[in-house]
Amino acid sequence: MTKALHFVASDSPEAEDALKRMRARYDDAGADKAEIVVALGGDGFMLQTLHAFLDRNRPIYGMNFGSIGFLMNEFREDDLHDRLAAAESARVHPLRMTAETRDGKPVDALAFNEVSLLRETRQAAKLRILVDGKVRIPELICDGILISTPAGSTAYNLSAHGPILPIDADLLALTPISAFRPRRWRGALLPHRARTRFEIMEAEKRPVSAVADDKEVRNVRSVDVAEDRSITMTMLFDQGHSLDERVLAEQFVD
Repeated sequence: MTKALHFVASDSPEAEDALKRMRARYDDAGADKAEIVVALGGDGFMLQTLHAFLDRNRPIYGMNFGSIGFLMNEFREDDLHDRLAAAESARVHPLRMTAETRDGKPVDALAFNEVSLLRETRQAAKLRILVDGKVRIPELICDGILISTPAGSTAYNLSAHGPILPIDADLLALTPISAFRPRRWRGALLPHRARTRFEIMEAEKRPVSAVADDKEVRNVRSVDVAEDRSITMTMLFDQGHSLDERVLAEQFVD
């Protein structure tokens, strides 16, 4: 039995052209009636689609029109219903970020990949890190730091030399970006239930921004991050090319 589909695409000409062809070939049930959302784009667009369909909680099947496509499947027009029927699922939970700006404004955001703190000027950031209310690093001097989900561990986290996490690991990766002091600190693995707080020291002299996926909050004073298990989204992958397999394979490439 075929599933009702809804197609969305990034704003690249190639993806928009494919969107027209796929809608012409397969019925588009619309966002409200669809059982599966098919996203045409890159990894960034997959993240946008996960956020866009949070309230509908529909499985997302991505087809790649980006540069990397780690979260996407190969684009093919043929046999879409058969591919979806055989697809393997990966369930992901977002991080919830609560940032407080220097003027006292609270800002909430969700991140399926990572929450990152980044210096805004030429001067390094100074951060105090607390985990479950206990100070773990009194002062970290760095370009920034990020906390990543398993799904996001192969993205920015990997570029910052953080560990790759199996998709079903109940862990988060805490990874510094160009740490100066303590120089040898390479990060930490945290249980998924950990509540992490970042306090920005000398916030006016050394301003810091916080980014949850694609939402940026500038001039923050503190940032609290915890996984939100009340939210679950499902991504679909072609049979034999599950997200588990991709995460595992990524650890054996040169």
